Amino acid sequence: MLRHLRPALVLLTGLTLVTGLAYPLAMTGLAGRLFPDQAEGSLIRAADGTLIGSSLIGQSFTSERYFHGRPSATVAPDPADAAKTVASPYNAANSGGANLGPTNPALIDRVKADIATLKAENPADPVPQDLVTTSGSGLDPDVSPEAALFQVPRVARARGVPEDSLRALVAGQIREPGLGILGERRVNVLALNRALDAQGR
Repeated sequence: MLRHLRPALVLLTGLTLVTGLAYPLAMTGLAGRLFPDQAEGSLIRAADGTLIGSSLIGQSFTSERYFHGRPSATVAPDPADAAKTVASPYNAANSGGANLGPTNPALIDRVKADIATLKAENPADPVPQDLVTTSGSGLDPDVSPEAALFQVPRVARARGVPEDSLRALVAGQIREPGLGILGERRVNVLALNRALDAQGR
């Protein structure tokens, strides 16, 4: 019996070491050398080295002086009652969508309220869909160029700058689809707001 078990155990141990240890370590090391920024989480740091965030995870900007991202439906445990949750936008530890169907009254009421708020900020343009809908992960760092341009009047008023200069700033931050066909045109909200602050106004 040992004669039959030995080859199986040797094969199991060998494959475990190769596929479970050697291969992942080799790929991690290779990725770290070839794509160091991406392997470290695409982190963004200030000039003094302070961690600002990641280009892959959205952040909650609420000031009128900044461009806002998509709504986020992520939650966190309620500090007052661990059995409940509270809204925690862009909580990377709890990625997920709202899971509310299109006929759910809570979703309908939230979207209507968001549309009303946005129309008050910019009554001249139609509200882009991605400014009132959450992404599947709740962590989307990007908005469409239309969503960024929609916010230009509000940010221009709050900062006291010409709208044309902000439109040019947005245009400079637009990322094209990968290889010309993968994904959509998009604007990273954190990168846009950093470029906005870099203007010093």
